[in-house]
Formats: sequence, structure tokens, C-alpha cells
Amino acid sequence: QVQLVESGGGLVQAGGSLRLSCAASGTISSINGMGWFRQAPGKQRELVASIISTGSTNYADSVRGRFTISRDNAKNTVYLQMDSLKPEDTGVYYCNLRNVLQGLRTNDYWGQGTQVTVSS
Repeated sequence: QVQLVESGGGLVQAGGSLRLSCAASGTISSINGMGWFRQAPGKQRELVASIISTGSTNYADSVRGRFTISRDNAKNTVYLQMDSLKPEDTGVYYCNLRNVLQGLRTNDYWGQGTQVTVSS
């Protein structure tokens, strides 16, 4: 089992910055991906950014150039630095960890979510 604990959400004005953190504990595969998803009211959950254990990153087009994902493998922690925030970035942000197991099977784990609200 894996537990994910998120922190860092809050209320910020447009143009401001926030930094999200997510610490993972439990049985974590040496090959894994960690990422952030968000869900706005009435919308589906969408990928914001992800980073795999080698350090390769992926971003949604809407946040590329404004958000930066990073990870500390020694601490099993992933960060999301969010700059130049826009009202449309508002939503609940969920941390995800995907363990890659033998035979390329995967298991997904989710944090409880943290609210990010950007006021105009």
C-alpha cells in the first residue's frame, strides 16, 4: 500500500504563485511515475504534470511554461511550483503515484486532494 500526503494549496490572486508538495510512503516501486491532476467543478479530472523516476517530465499545454514539476527521490516527494496562476487554474489538485510492477502492470494511488483557488 502507498499513502500520499499533499500540502500547499490555498487562495492566491491571479499572477501569484503556489507550491504543492506530495510525500509518498509505503511500498514504492523503483520504477514509478508521480504527477498532479486537477479537477474543476463540473469538469473531469485532468493531468497537469507528471514526472517519472528517471526525471523525464510531461506537462499539459495549458500549464507548460508556468508550472514546474520536480521530485526528490530520496524523500519520495513530488513538488509542483505554480507561477503566473490564472483563475482557470482553480480546482482540487490531486497527487498521483503510479507504481510500475513486474510485467509492466501498474497500480495507481491518489492523495486526498488540495484546493487551489485563484481569484481574478
